[in-house]
Amino acid sequence: MNHRYDFIFLFDAQDANPNGDPDAGNLPRIDVESGQGLVTDVCLKRKIRNFVAMTAGGADGKRIYFTEGTVHNLQHKDAHAAVGIPIAESKAPKDGKKDKATAWMCQTYYDVRTFGAVMSTEINCGQVRGPVQVSFARSIDPVVTSEHAITRTSVTNEKDTEKERTMGRKFTIPYGLYKAHGFVNPFLAQQTGFSDEDLELLFLSFENAFQFDQSAARPAGSMAPRALIIFKHENALGKAPSHTLFDAVSIKRKDGVEVPRAFSDYEVTIDHTAIPAGIEVIERI
Repeated sequence: MNHRYDFIFLFDAQDANPNGDPDAGNLPRIDVESGQGLVTDVCLKRKIRNFVAMTAGGADGKRIYFTEGTVHNLQHKDAHAAVGIPIAESKAPKDGKKDKATAWMCQTYYDVRTFGAVMSTEINCGQVRGPVQVSFARSIDPVVTSEHAITRTSVTNEKDTEKERTMGRKFTIPYGLYKAHGFVNPFLAQQTGFSDEDLELLFLSFENAFQFDQSAARPAGSMAPRALIIFKHENALGKAPSHTLFDAVSIKRKDGVEVPRAFSDYEVTIDHTAIPAGIEVIERI
């Protein structure tokens, strides 16, 4: 990969909980000062990992390191066995073998060579700094949390069998348009083996981030990618700072819209005069 990339990802949520906070009873994450909704970078990366895992079928080179129920030391053992590291050297491989184990992990696991990983645990496979970084997503306008009482006709414990129903709570936001920033470092990509093919899979994953992620908290159609704006630099160093490019994209409510409830209530514009020569703007959605 010989090009630097910056990108903006826009998505919205309607009558859904885009990212519940387990420290707050699973309420949607909110900036308490501004009232803007938040979605963590970890949440967005999980969408990418899930899409790759689902579509690649566990093929070598597209396996996922961070999956539910995985024991990482067992994955590290596979790497050590593949490059010939004896069990006695598992904590401190000698003669550059650790670097070979790290390279094997990058080659085998898509998310390791994309986002990086700390693998220097009991069975040491080193550390990887990933070329792709994604920010928190923040809503354009403040969001309001709606609380809904729900009922069920079944019970959990036998002692409650005489109850006609039990009560619960569900939290959603009526609407929020979120923006996240991303960056692809070509120098780190060369170190991890992140390729142009991997980059295409990354962007494809963002385009389909919510297509196979439906749940009770995020019903079908309640979350959708709305724009993926990519800035491709003509070289590895880049032709402009990231913030300059991000500032060239304006997202504003349309005149007369006081309470946005749909993506059509916003206007997204790109000021091409603010983008220096040597940068190609690609709109994927």
